[in-house]
Amino acid sequence: MPRFPEAPKSALIRAANRAGKPDVRSAPERAPKAWALEERPAEAEPWADPSAPEPQPTAAERRAARAARPARRVSRADLEGPHPSTLGAEPTGADGGRGDAYDVNPAQPDPTQPGPGQRWSTWRSVAKGQRGPDPQPEWLVTRDAALDTELGILKTGKEADAFLVERAVPLGAETGEPGEAERCLLVAKRYRSLEHGQFHRGTEYTEGRQVRRTRDQRAMEDRKSAWGRAVSATQWADAEFVALRDLWSAGAPVPYPVQIDGTELLMEFVGTEVTDDAGRTQAVAAPRLTRERPSDDLLESYWDQLTRGMTVLARLGLAHGDLSPYNILADGERLVIIDLPQVVDLASNPFASDVLLRDCRTVCTWFTARGLDADADALFADLLAQAF
Repeated sequence: MPRFPEAPKSALIRAANRAGKPDVRSAPERAPKAWALEERPAEAEPWADPSAPEPQPTAAERRAARAARPARRVSRADLEGPHPSTLGAEPTGADGGRGDAYDVNPAQPDPTQPGPGQRWSTWRSVAKGQRGPDPQPEWLVTRDAALDTELGILKTGKEADAFLVERAVPLGAETGEPGEAERCLLVAKRYRSLEHGQFHRGTEYTEGRQVRRTRDQRAMEDRKSAWGRAVSATQWADAEFVALRDLWSAGAPVPYPVQIDGTELLMEFVGTEVTDDAGRTQAVAAPRLTRERPSDDLLESYWDQLTRGMTVLARLGLAHGDLSPYNILADGERLVIIDLPQVVDLASNPFASDVLLRDCRTVCTWFTARGLDADADALFADLLAQAF
């Protein structure tokens, strides 16, 4: 979220903390404030002329009045206020903050108002084309009264960071009566700007890509254009959202894309929720395939699911571009393919064949090391046949 513009806070703090220094205001300007601090008896000087001006306090009286004021120094927080960013949540749980388990019991005294690390649901604020495909899953919360609460960070990557977000609205939020919350867990993937990204092979993936407006395309080709850099920053998020939307509709094993807003992509959380003896609930993200040691039967099931997913990609004319056991989640007996911003068009990208062959060799190497006979060349030939 954008931060408020910086103000000259140091000058404001020095001006507010000049206690004890000479007051540069004239006597008529400062006398009423200083004289008001003095308690004068009501019957004082009853013989005085009402039309005569009130006597002014002496220098000693003014010093005594200033000394009687409560001493309080102004801090930077008084001028700055709370930071509007929602990135302050830290992962908690039995893993010691390693990033796999997250506390889903946020402390919020008033469930109807956003608190620290919260915001109102942005489902209605984005255009219809920026929401996930129909039919929407039953678990998805789309009500306007929902609050998005950031629970912690899931993963850091070369071009984006993924955060765990709970979208929930209590049933009694509108009536004032307590009730069970209507809730779901989401992943907020937030892409960095081009200056802060660490992904340096973008040309290999973006070759042949086109944006909707030709002026945006021309701006992206101009490296000195500020607008071109802004369009390029959102290109990766747009490419992943469109790929997830098409793949989900075609039945591929990918997370459901909830919505996209600028460089933030909200999608389905892949994992489970467990409750400990104290009644506290934690969300545990599904592990990556590279950490798994499946049995022979489960290994064959994983291979069948992965090849079907890659086939769906090929039939849509796409290749993952960076497919590896690190970008595949093992949710129990189900595989889920993630991280598709660098998806490659097999028809328009001149590097598409090399990228697809690299994906095939990477995944086949992992399955072969686990004892499964996986032929990368045969898989590559089959995918090309499905694509063309």
